[in-house]
Amino acid sequence: MLDCPVPADKIHLEDIEIGRTVSFGNLPVSKDDIITFARAYDPQPIHLDEEAARKSMVGGLCASGFHTCALMMRMLADDLLAHATSLGSPGVDEVRWMRPVRPGDVLSARMTCSEKRPLASRPEVGLAKLRFEMLNQKGETLMTWDTNQLLKMRQPVATAPAVRTGDKQPRFESLWAMTGPEPLRDTNYFEDRQLHETYSLGTETFTREAIIAFARQFDPQAFHLDDEAAKRSLFGGLSASGWHTTAIWIRQFVRFRQEIEARMRGMGRRPAEYGPSPGFRNLRWIKPVFAGDTIEFRGRIIEKRDWKSRPDRGLIVTENQGRNQNGEIVFGIVGQILAERREPLKA
Repeated sequence: MLDCPVPADKIHLEDIEIGRTVSFGNLPVSKDDIITFARAYDPQPIHLDEEAARKSMVGGLCASGFHTCALMMRMLADDLLAHATSLGSPGVDEVRWMRPVRPGDVLSARMTCSEKRPLASRPEVGLAKLRFEMLNQKGETLMTWDTNQLLKMRQPVATAPAVRTGDKQPRFESLWAMTGPEPLRDTNYFEDRQLHETYSLGTETFTREAIIAFARQFDPQAFHLDDEAAKRSLFGGLSASGWHTTAIWIRQFVRFRQEIEARMRGMGRRPAEYGPSPGFRNLRWIKPVFAGDTIEFRGRIIEKRDWKSRPDRGLIVTENQGRNQNGEIVFGIVGQILAERREPLKA
């Protein structure tokens, strides 16, 4: 539960104190919770199969990192945003996963604001830069978010300060305008993945029913649940939670990998193991995803890096985007994943 008083007229940007840490949340996680989310959005063995997870790097069944993010969003929505003039979020600068979420864990969180300001383009709207930390019942830090939250201003300013260069959203060059090698379909080892290889991750149509179902479970803000409230919001209509869009992307990404793994097994070859991920960065919800929108996802390898603490693994960094049926980029994320090497890195 929230450990600070709430203004009678809800929290505005001016009510958030820079440097103050606020604790909130009390959310138990079950084995069924972990498996249900994984089946729907991140069907990797470490999230689905206890024996396979025990033999993996993570040493036992654990929640998808994106499930962990969705659970953080639920605590945030219930304990903070329900008391605030939330206008949504343009995205998350960085997420780091430090420890896995296990069945039986009880989650809590804390939030600290590092900066706040009115928007130059909308002086009645403010943006707060926030650090969130997720903890388990032992007080261990499981995850950190560096994120951005839009809130109403209690007193709109006449002239908002100009946005500093470092605060601007990164520009996205469309992956559909780039060319690169096709990914190899008969191998997935770290050495065989090619820099700049570019690949399609398929499409998803976001129905009104699916948008509301995800929001009810993980992000129950009015503009994801209620048509009239959504019309009055900055979005102008019922739109998917950003975490819903992100969950669909990771599902498409995992399916893409698993198709290659299945092909390798069909050829009598053992596929490389993937995972876990240390986190991601530059998650951007650039435009709303409305009910009825069909989003096409695409990915590209932008970096390959040796992982010296695990010489049998290498880190693959990918840029990923989603665009709607009008050709507009609505989503972007830079993901990271550990991939098994065919030959361990020599010292």
